[in-house]
Amino acid sequence: MNQDKFDEKNSTVCVDSSEVKRIREGLQLTQLYVSKVVGVTTDTISRWENNRYPTIRRQNALKLAEALDVPLADILQKPAAEVSPPAEKSTKSPVVWVGITTVALLLLVVTFLYLGRTPIPPAAVTADRILPGFAGPGSVVPVQVVLTHRTDNSGVILREYFPKGWKIIEANPPASSLDNVSGVARWIVKAGDDSDRIVYLVQVDSLAKPESEVGFQGEIVASKQGTQFAVPVQGKNKIVVAPVHWADTNGDGRIDDGEMLEASFTIEDMAGVHIDWNDVEKLWAAGSYAWNKKQGKFLPTTKAQ
Repeated sequence: MNQDKFDEKNSTVCVDSSEVKRIREGLQLTQLYVSKVVGVTTDTISRWENNRYPTIRRQNALKLAEALDVPLADILQKPAAEVSPPAEKSTKSPVVWVGITTVALLLLVVTFLYLGRTPIPPAAVTADRILPGFAGPGSVVPVQVVLTHRTDNSGVILREYFPKGWKIIEANPPASSLDNVSGVARWIVKAGDDSDRIVYLVQVDSLAKPESEVGFQGEIVASKQGTQFAVPVQGKNKIVVAPVHWADTNGDGRIDDGEMLEASFTIEDMAGVHIDWNDVEKLWAAGSYAWNKKQGKFLPTTKAQ
């Protein structure tokens, strides 16, 4: 590979964390959506927006700009000389400001009288599912459901519907009820429990058809101000069955450094269930891997010469 192209691919840039967050929220995009476009986890997006990673790979910055539909320059830190000067003091007279304020208040009053009722409160909690892109037949893959907008720690019920023939083998917290035959799991999160994430490991049906796409569904049930809400779980709901490890996000048969870093975040987020870090590390170190049907696991392989 040309050294200049290699340097450009692996170079880093400084992003303006507050600007990234401002643009994303202005477009009403979730961190989950942006993470899927960029190819990283939601926690990585959160770290970028909170300036925990002030520098990121240029390739990821380009993808981030694409997800936010802005030029790359808009999300990079600006030199001090480029910072806009303070806005000039308004020259509008006090009379003009009084007129504007009066009109605004009249509009508010008219709007209130027109509606004539108290608006229905929003749902007390929502949820986003995080799935890997691929699942090997017979392999075990991690699934996360992140509870969002849960500000009052009220009790909630989560229902997850996973593909028939697949089996949940471990979960944190443990499922309140589990039917691996029908593919249904339920969790009751009691009031006062400040958990913001439910995680589980699901084993893929060993007879699952390769290259098929299977779906997950779910709903979160909660109440607010005496009204019960049942809203669908958002986020990713499809996964491709293929002989690809869950950490291999682009499905090229190898786990590169960036994917290994993301896998470490996933394992950290999956606290309470067992994912063998050493197994993932061996596949990363080998440079490539293959699914061994007889042993029922991914094994490291030697790159073709």
